[in-house]
Amino acid sequence: MDLAAQLRAFRPWNEQEERDREALLRLLENGQAPYGREDPAHLTASAWVVSPGRDRVLLAYHNLYDSWSWLGGHADGERDLLSAAIREVREESGLEEVRPVSRDIYSVEILTVDGHEKRGRYVSSHLHLNVTFLLEADPAAPVRRKAGENSAVAWFALEEAVAASTEPWFQTRIYSKLNARLAGYPPVR
Repeated sequence: MDLAAQLRAFRPWNEQEERDREALLRLLENGQAPYGREDPAHLTASAWVVSPGRDRVLLAYHNLYDSWSWLGGHADGERDLLSAAIREVREESGLEEVRPVSRDIYSVEILTVDGHEKRGRYVSSHLHLNVTFLLEADPAAPVRRKAGENSAVAWFALEEAVAASTEPWFQTRIYSKLNARLAGYPPVR
């Protein structure tokens, strides 16, 4: 299924998701949602990685944002955003075994990224047209940081994950919502 079809099938959780979904669909229909990084608005894929018991979340301490946050990154040409999200989780956490709880979109967000330095070069402010997937991994599996990108990777209890972020907008608008949505995905025992 292509991204536009996935977005049309997606049922928004709140007004933010409804408005961001509509905007993403308009951009896709107009050819303005590129899968590469060249344009100032481009597609990204994130993951809310949870334990089978749905009581823990995996976060990375991202150096760029100076905060604990979810895992994910640029599509970099990949049209299957679920595959991109899984790739990013593996790269950023070192996890080898990570699987989708569902292949459906879990959440959508349009995220602003302030201009910053990366590897000694300036990156202009831009938008991440983000699609989030719910993934699952074993909290006992070894994790490692990705040098140059994050300085730590760790599991947190659900509310601790929200509190660990130093980005208030993400705490209230994103991470709290992602936790609340978990009620629709029963734990695996």
